Amino acid sequence: MSRPTARSHQLVACETCGQLSRLPEKAHGALYCPTCGGRVESRMERMVSRTWALVIAGFILYIPANLFPVMTISILGNPESDTIMSGVIELFQSGMWAIGLLVLCASVAVPLMKLVSLAYLLFSVQRGHRTRTRDRTRLYRIVELIGRWSMLDVFLVSILIAVVDLGQVATISPEIGAVFFASVVIVTMFAANTFDPRIIWDRAESP
Repeated sequence: MSRPTARSHQLVACETCGQLSRLPEKAHGALYCPTCGGRVESRMERMVSRTWALVIAGFILYIPANLFPVMTISILGNPESDTIMSGVIELFQSGMWAIGLLVLCASVAVPLMKLVSLAYLLFSVQRGHRTRTRDRTRLYRIVELIGRWSMLDVFLVSILIAVVDLGQVATISPEIGAVFFASVVIVTMFAANTFDPRIIWDRAESP
């Protein structure tokens, strides 16, 4: 026996303010929240295909983000470019294991984990899996929670560029890898926001 849900009672919550609204029996254009005026939708059209497009784009951008240098440090006219991994290796070799592990997790592991997790959720939804709905919902919440930390490298490069300005002695400039990495983070953020976890429960409750 399926549990009663808001959708089964023709109710939908506004994602902006949480106000419950009753869905009309017949569609008469868009439905707007009576409290905040935001558009209210029971389910986003083509949500799965949109999220898949963003996830695939994220996987494509992830490769050059890790292959190309993210910044160039020039000391006394001698430039040296670093990718994310080469920077992590240098931190390890300098004995800064804690910072190296933080950068490795936040800049390499977290974006990849987000993409793999979203791909798994999309695959399970498309395959109509009805088991482990709570675990899959928790996985989505974790993806949402830790996503903000994947911008660590971009913040670090920005801070270094703003702080280190010693004229001809030392300069730091961003490289194309930082652009790709920022693109990966932005795309994964959009993908996580586009995915609607309620569809997990829709598949579980469908006959």
